[in-house]
Amino acid sequence: MIRFTRAAVAALLVCSVALPAGAAAAAAPEPRPTAADRSARGAVLPAPTGPYSVGSTVLPLVDRSRTDPWVPTADGRALMVTLHYPAAGGGRPAPYATGEEARLLAEQLGPGVSGDVLARTRTHSRTDARPAPGRRPLVLLSPGFSVSRWTLTHLAEDLASRGYVVASVDHAYESYGISLPGGRTLTCVACTALDEGGVHGSVVTSTRAADMRYVLDRLTGPRPVWKHAGVIDARRIGMAGHSIGGASAASAMVADPRIDAGINMDGAFWEELPAEGLRGRPFMMLGTHDAMHLPGGTDTTWDRTWSALDGWKRWVTVAGSEHFTFSDGPVISRHFGLPQPELPTDRAVAVTRTYVAAFFDQHLRGLPRPLLDGPSPANPEVHFQHR
Repeated sequence: MIRFTRAAVAALLVCSVALPAGAAAAAAPEPRPTAADRSARGAVLPAPTGPYSVGSTVLPLVDRSRTDPWVPTADGRALMVTLHYPAAGGGRPAPYATGEEARLLAEQLGPGVSGDVLARTRTHSRTDARPAPGRRPLVLLSPGFSVSRWTLTHLAEDLASRGYVVASVDHAYESYGISLPGGRTLTCVACTALDEGGVHGSVVTSTRAADMRYVLDRLTGPRPVWKHAGVIDARRIGMAGHSIGGASAASAMVADPRIDAGINMDGAFWEELPAEGLRGRPFMMLGTHDAMHLPGGTDTTWDRTWSALDGWKRWVTVAGSEHFTFSDGPVISRHFGLPQPELPTDRAVAVTRTYVAAFFDQHLRGLPRPLLDGPSPANPEVHFQHR
């Protein structure tokens, strides 16, 4: 999806931009809008599949108890959080991204991608809608390195429509652009630090683990920052992430026992699990079905981490997928006519939503999901490893 020029950033994304050999040529044809269509309107995210309407709100947070590792002179560690949640009604249509955030990402996508059009991507949530009654499990989401929290919106909205509160977190100075209140935009200082500064990727995952601890404190602690925080059931918390955000899910679980279950969507692990693993908590690795993330693959961290996981675990791969399959990437790429992998966009969205929701249904709600037991005729692209 994104053409990276820095070797270290490309390594962090674990070959995120490389399509499997011949994938573009072999891809099933999908309807693509004309250039005129793309210049006139934004994409529309796939509709959520659950029974609830979806509300959203944005929470700016600053943890002043910590020094930001990328800009030590900053006034604490800044985070931007979007909450999606089951809604009872009200509110106005929620934006996808700010114009400046979209512009900075669009520059990386290449010619023909307009930041203005990207920012106009239509969501299915409504800003500050009234929450539906009930107590809800909480799922934390962390994006891939250099991209923003809103690139996981289709997944966040779908989980919310199924009855979850979802907190998608942007981590300061780790994406091309994060808009703060007052019009200030933070850019990717960490991109340079990992390349020219030789900083190891574990700095990202350990920092994000601390970020998530702070988010949990502010959402479930004695003085929650969200006025409707009473709908969150702090006894049922999960975390998922894409790329290094997925690796951060494991790091966050090691650091914070409040996180009950985790998913890594196609990210290399940058920290070894401790001898006690995750103390029996469930974890799923969901990735590409290729030389990168099959057993014995190029990303050797998956084999090492699999062996160290000590609780319920699954290693699931998706044929025809690529690195950004597990984000909004397929929707964006289709809309702007960018190269498509073999797996069609609609299937990429459906598979990601189905397996992530099944995992959290089983481990946060106690609902049996036989889909997680093995291959399913309804999802022939999905393969289970080490069974």
